[in-house]
Amino acid sequence: MASRTEQLMERLRELQYNSAEVEAAAVVSVDGLSMASSLPPGIEEDRVSAMSAAMLSLGERIASELSRGELEQVNVRGDNGYVILTNLGEEAVLTVLARKDAKLGLILLDVSRAKEALEQIV
Repeated sequence: MASRTEQLMERLRELQYNSAEVEAAAVVSVDGLSMASSLPPGIEEDRVSAMSAAMLSLGERIASELSRGELEQVNVRGDNGYVILTNLGEEAVLTVLARKDAKLGLILLDVSRAKEALEQIV
């Protein structure tokens, strides 16, 4: 039987395989610790983990303070693409990096499917 980390890695690889527009993905604890990642060279796992946890925390506070209900997702769009942060239950977050020319609707659908699978493992 595969370890939890191996199962998480397999789901992250599936997400990247199923969506060519996904450049990288990681599962991070809400404390900012990496649980599993599939990141390209040059992107530091520790930095991604820390920033993901900080953005999730800030997003939750914004959603709460502005009466938007429970946070589901944080999306960041930059010149070079997207960063999508999605809650995985109470303890983790899925961080996805997508290309700038990505079809966001398809990416969000793939992220939603990956979320369901990852929540069973986390």
